[in-house]
Amino acid sequence: MEDWNELKELRNTYRQLILMRLKDEETSHVDLEKEILVCAGTGCISSKSSEFVDSLKEELEKNHLTDQVNIVKTGCFGLCAQGPIVIIYPEGIFYHQVQPKHAKKIVSDHLLKGKLVEKLLYHDNDNKEIINKLMDTPFYHKQKRVALRNCGRIDPEKIEEYIAFDGYQALAKVVNEYSRDEVLEILKASGLRGRGGAGFPTFMKWSFAKASTSDQKYVICNADEGDPGAFMDRSVLEGDPHAVIEAMAIAGYTIGASQGYIYVRAEYPIAVNRLKIAIKQAREQGVLGNHIFGSDFSFDLDLRLGAGAFVCGEETALLESIEGHRGEPRPRPPFPAVKGLFGKPTIVNNVETLANISQIIIKGPEWFASFGTEKSTGTKVFALGGKIQNTGLVEIPMGTTLREIVEDIGGGIPNGKQFKAAQTGGPSGGCISQVNYDVPIDYENLKEIGSMMGSGGLIVMDEDNCMVDIAKFFLEFTVEESCGKCVPCRVGTKRLLELLEKITMGNGTLEDLDKMEELCQHIQENSLCGLGQTAPNPVLSTLRYFKDEYLAHIQERRCPAGVCKNLIQYRILPDKCTGCRACAKGCPVSAISGEAKRAHEIDQSICTKCGLCIDTCRYDAITVL
Repeated sequence: MEDWNELKELRNTYRQLILMRLKDEETSHVDLEKEILVCAGTGCISSKSSEFVDSLKEELEKNHLTDQVNIVKTGCFGLCAQGPIVIIYPEGIFYHQVQPKHAKKIVSDHLLKGKLVEKLLYHDNDNKEIINKLMDTPFYHKQKRVALRNCGRIDPEKIEEYIAFDGYQALAKVVNEYSRDEVLEILKASGLRGRGGAGFPTFMKWSFAKASTSDQKYVICNADEGDPGAFMDRSVLEGDPHAVIEAMAIAGYTIGASQGYIYVRAEYPIAVNRLKIAIKQAREQGVLGNHIFGSDFSFDLDLRLGAGAFVCGEETALLESIEGHRGEPRPRPPFPAVKGLFGKPTIVNNVETLANISQIIIKGPEWFASFGTEKSTGTKVFALGGKIQNTGLVEIPMGTTLREIVEDIGGGIPNGKQFKAAQTGGPSGGCISQVNYDVPIDYENLKEIGSMMGSGGLIVMDEDNCMVDIAKFFLEFTVEESCGKCVPCRVGTKRLLELLEKITMGNGTLEDLDKMEELCQHIQENSLCGLGQTAPNPVLSTLRYFKDEYLAHIQERRCPAGVCKNLIQYRILPDKCTGCRACAKGCPVSAISGEAKRAHEIDQSICTKCGLCIDTCRYDAITVL
C-alpha cells in the first residue's frame, strides 16, 4: 500500500460490503437482501455451527437465494452459553442454540415469509421477555467492548472487512503523523497496563526497548494462554487477528523493530489458521513488509507454535522456546527490553493488550482513560465460567464489581445456589469471597484482597465447592506445569500439595496450617519466575477467607461441602426410602443391601463414594454427611 490515501479509498470501497452491519439508514445502498452472521469460534464450531452453515447453503441454493443472501462466518459473540448464535441483518434478529436442522426453518420462515422462528428466539430468564437483538440482552448491558469490538462483527478471514471497520487507520496515522516519542506519550496518557498478568504500564515497557541501542529489535505477541478455563486470547485471534497484527506493527515503529513473532499454542488450530491467512493478506495489502505506507518503516511477522507448556506464558521462558530451547525462565535482570530474543531488545505483550492499541490511537488516550478507574483505565476481558448461568466472554470497564459480573452479566448461580467464591487469575490468582463481592475489580484492589487480575480467567463457585479441594486442584496444575529449574518451585509446590492432600484425606493437623503458610512465603520470595512466585496464591487466599473449612477438615474430619471423599459418608434416610432397589442394582460395588419395599442400608466399609446412588434415587432418600 503506497500511502494513507489509498487506504482511505479502500476503506470506503470495502465499507459497501458491510453496510448492513452499520446504521440502518445506510442499508439502502446494499444490493443483497439479507446478511447472516454465524459464530465460527471454537465453542460454536464444536456445537456444529459449521454444519449449520453447510445446511444453510443447501437451503439457500434450493430456494434460489444464494445471490441474495450473504453468509458471514464471524468470531465469538461472547454469549457462549447460548451458542451457536446466528444474527440476520438488516433486522438484526438473533437466534440462539441454532443447529443444522434449523436451517430449513430459518430459510422458509424468516427469509421467505418474513416470519420469526420463535423457538430460536432468546427469552430473558428474569421476566421471560423475548429479546430480538443480541446487544439488548442483560449479558451486554454493562459491557464495554474495546478489545472485543470486532469479534462477532466481521469475517476474520477477510482483511477487507477489517479495513472497512477502520482497520490499519491507526498504523497509517502513526507512520504518517507521529514520532516515536509521541506514540509513547499517547500510551502513557491512556494509562494502558499489560493485560496478561501484573499490569505493568505498556508505555514504560515500550520506552525501555526504544531506549536500548541495537542493530535489531523484536516485538512479541504472547498468545500462550494456559490458565484453566481461559479463552480470551484465543477468541480475539479467531475473531479479529488483524487487530493484533496492526498493533504489533505500531509497536515495531515505536521501538524501532523490524521483526515480530506471534507465539501461539498449537492447541489453537483455528486461531493459527486465521493468523496465517491474516498475515498473508496483510503482506499482500502492503501493511506488512517493506516501506509501509511509502515510508522508510519496514516490519514483518512470523508465527511460532508452542507445545502447550504453561511456563511458556512467562515471557523469558517464551523467548527461550522461540529460540528453540527448552521453555525455562531466565534470571532477571537483564530484562527482555534490554536483552531479550536472541540477545536483542524485545517487548512482549499479550493479545488483549495489543487489541486495545489501535483504538487508543484512533479515538485518543482521553477516550480510553474515560472509563475504568484512576489507576486501572480501560476495560478488562474475562472468560466467565464455572457455576454461572451465562458462561462466555465479557468485557467490562475496570472498577466493575464481582457482584455485577456474576449477577447482572452472568445471570447468577444456577439452581438457586449461593455464591461462595470466584477465582481470578487462574493458578496464579486467588479466591474472592462473599466478603469482597462488592469490591471494584482493578489491579490494586485484587492485589489487596489476595488475588490478581492475571490474563482474565474468572471461575465462579457455589456452596457445593470445597475451597480446600479448590486450592489443591490449582496447586496440582502448578506442580504438573513447573519447569523444575528452581528448587523453591520444583520442590516447594510439591511439599505444599502433599500437605493439602493430607488435609483432604482427613489426616491433617493444626501444625500443618502453620507449615503451609511458612512454605507459601518461602516459595513466593525465592522462586525464579512468576509461575512459582504466584503458585501459593490459591492456598493463601483460601486460608485467609475460608479457614473455617480447613479447620473442619482437620478438627472435625468433615468436608462441609461434601466433596473430599475420605471425609464424607452416604446415608439412606429410612423415612424416605421406598425399598425400590434401584440404588442397590446400580451400585458398582454392591455396598447397598436391603429387602424390597423396606429401607436399605449402605455398608460404609465397602462404599467407594462414587455418588451413583444419589443420581439413581428418585425419592431424594440418600444424603451426604
